[in-house]
Amino acid sequence: MSSPQLTLTVRHTPSALDTRRGVVRLHPEVLDALGLHAWDAVHLTGARASAALAAPADGSGPAGVALLDDVTMSNLGITEGSEVVVSPAEVAAARSVTVAGSRLANASLSPSTLRLALIGKVLTVGDAVSLLPQDLAPPPGADVAGARTRLSNAIGMTWTNELLTVTATEPAGAVAVGQSTVVEWRDGPRAGSGPEPAAGTTELVATATRASSTVEDFIDAEVVEEDPEEQVVPPVADLVGAQAQARTLAEWFELAFRRPELLARLGTSAHLGVLLSGPEGVGKSTLVRSVAKAEDVRVVSLAAPSVAVLEPNAAAARVREAIGRASTDGPAVLLLTDVDALLPASSPPPVATVLLEELRAALTRPGFALVATTAHPESADPRLRGAELLDRELSLSLPDGKGRTELLRVLLRDVPLDSDVDLGAVAERTPGFVAADLIALRRDGALRAALRQRDVDEPVVAAQDLMAALETVRPISMSTSDTLSTGGITLDDVGDMLEVKQALTEAVLWPLRYPDSFARLGVAPPRGVLLYGPPGGGKTFLVRALAGAGALNVFAVKGAELMDKWVGESERAVRELFRRAAEAAPSLVFLDEIDALAPRRGQSSDSGVGDRVVASLLTELDGVEPMREVVVLGATNRPELVDPALLRPGRLERLVYVPPPDAEARAAILRASARNTPLAGDVDLDEVAAGLEGYSAADCAALIREAALTAMRESLEASEVTAAHLAKAAEAVRPSLDPAQLASLEAYATARAAR
Repeated sequence: MSSPQLTLTVRHTPSALDTRRGVVRLHPEVLDALGLHAWDAVHLTGARASAALAAPADGSGPAGVALLDDVTMSNLGITEGSEVVVSPAEVAAARSVTVAGSRLANASLSPSTLRLALIGKVLTVGDAVSLLPQDLAPPPGADVAGARTRLSNAIGMTWTNELLTVTATEPAGAVAVGQSTVVEWRDGPRAGSGPEPAAGTTELVATATRASSTVEDFIDAEVVEEDPEEQVVPPVADLVGAQAQARTLAEWFELAFRRPELLARLGTSAHLGVLLSGPEGVGKSTLVRSVAKAEDVRVVSLAAPSVAVLEPNAAAARVREAIGRASTDGPAVLLLTDVDALLPASSPPPVATVLLEELRAALTRPGFALVATTAHPESADPRLRGAELLDRELSLSLPDGKGRTELLRVLLRDVPLDSDVDLGAVAERTPGFVAADLIALRRDGALRAALRQRDVDEPVVAAQDLMAALETVRPISMSTSDTLSTGGITLDDVGDMLEVKQALTEAVLWPLRYPDSFARLGVAPPRGVLLYGPPGGGKTFLVRALAGAGALNVFAVKGAELMDKWVGESERAVRELFRRAAEAAPSLVFLDEIDALAPRRGQSSDSGVGDRVVASLLTELDGVEPMREVVVLGATNRPELVDPALLRPGRLERLVYVPPPDAEARAAILRASARNTPLAGDVDLDEVAAGLEGYSAADCAALIREAALTAMRESLEASEVTAAHLAKAAEAVRPSLDPAQLASLEAYATARAAR
């Protein structure tokens, strides 16, 4: 009987503890489905096959995701967002393991010290492996502290950066290194074959060798990317939302590779360098591979982040090798992914000049083209855009609602779907999702369907599986952001506030739901809204209700959180916030306590930091590059403190006063708060609300909670809340509204209305 296997989406592990340790984090449900226990070995199959130790991930994350470190991804020949097949592995105890590494490591580490670093790890031939001991779940008898001390004494502080390559194992296949494993350097001594050098001698050898290490020594420690010729790539017809870019790239390939003489007659060359930009996971590499396959052009792929971590000489050699492979056997394109990691705009490393010269020289060769991808074109070295390098640019954008529907149709066409699946409804609930996110959604939904129908002969993916997957699968653009907890509420759950809800619906939801109407009338949707009112009036609750509509991603930020004492950091935080919001569009940026973030300029004593932050915020709201499908919602109790420039048309142009609730509104709020609380027949919420003068919306909600707690204090078996419980709760929950503040806010609202 074949072992079970699951296909998961790869994400880079956020845990520093897992870095370079050959560990894959899997959701507990995945471990159960595969019949695995914590720290069992698993087979991993990407572009290549490898093995790793499986550990449980945080159960709150998506089930269809595998968290891998950069070395494991390199061993598999994949990048973040790719697919990996996971299955249980039968691992033999290693009798011998042979490794190769840099001259520094070879000269400094005795085989017995090397064995200490490898004990407890699962290895296969061709894997890159770090010297970091397996200290997350060390096997019995492992001396982790001793291994770290000996490694540090042997190599110095850089020992954690060393990578080795497994060149042979006995027996073949995946093996685990133990206390009795014979570990040897390639063409070197075995563990225990001779006396270890003294610590001082080892350090001396390391120091003497460090300066004479050659390029070839470092290359041994890295796994070179393979040509992705055999990878399964979708046809160009399946590239939803990228047809125009695919046609353009195909035309460029045709002219550069098939018709260079035509370009020569017209006075130009067949030089082809392209910078392809777009959000992470949108399908930049897939576009290149699909078009190249259609045009019968070879692709040589090189992941820039894996080169950026190398020593400069090794990085240059890695790039030269990739260029060499792309310069042979007919027309080929060198696909350099995430180029900004290797050639950053800020503080470029000295090797950047060498790499640029190598790429510039390669582009003069016939039959060679370069396509570099990046999710952050502004972060790439501007020299890349030189006339002799990447002189052409293409950009992929986020798919809109229709695009997501078509993507889902393509991705799910071979998946057995239940009749209740409405792809349009799923697309509406996936704002900001790119192709990689929808693949993760498909996988998580299929996994849930499999767990729900273990004993069904013909299982299907139902709407409930996809909707449940939406609770855990987040778009890549939101992976570094906190999720606003909605509690399942929508605007329908907000008591009263009819005018406020209508204003928010028009300013936030209408542009997303009815863009054709705005286009037909020739007007741009509002850029932003300012909610102001007394504390506890429900401003944040309203934002949670907007997020609960599921039509947009919400970035919730306290105004003070963006303030930083270091020069330039606050402005950078504002730019980063809006950049992430644009990548996750359609999105809502909620700036709570905006008076702390954007106070009136010229009145602060913070060395101008506040003024510069306000200027940055104004630039983002109404700058040269207009926001698209991003709405800003500010909230404050002190609107008179907000810089007036923020409140003009084109910025936070809609000012919405959230007044204290009257008796009717308080009754509606009490009903909304008590919708899940069983009330006794003697409870008249209208009568209760009439006696709550001075209570805010938060006070009303607190009254219901306190009444329920009062019933529980009387009896933990209580099944309902009575009028007596509410009366007693009113003695504990007192009104919080300040009459003086209310008068000030009402005067401000009256003055605004009179303008």
